[in-house]
Amino acid sequence: MKSSIKACGHAMVTAVVNAFLAVALMLLVEFAISGTFQVAEPYLWAGFLIGVIIFGGQFLRQRHLCRDNHQPDSTQRS
Repeated sequence: MKSSIKACGHAMVTAVVNAFLAVALMLLVEFAISGTFQVAEPYLWAGFLIGVIIFGGQFLRQRHLCRDNHQPDSTQRS
């Protein structure tokens, strides 16, 4: 249970940062094309979707890494 909460925290931070960077890049390209910063609704939906996809992938990855770190190695003998 604790490894899932830890994995969720790491995944959430990664997802939020990446979604923010994606929206910022979209706004930068919008400014380069039109010359104005217009936060269009599709940009927000795209940022949300990017965040959800990254969260899902990172959560599974982090949970796997946390479980591997906390399990004793059964191949080594004392």
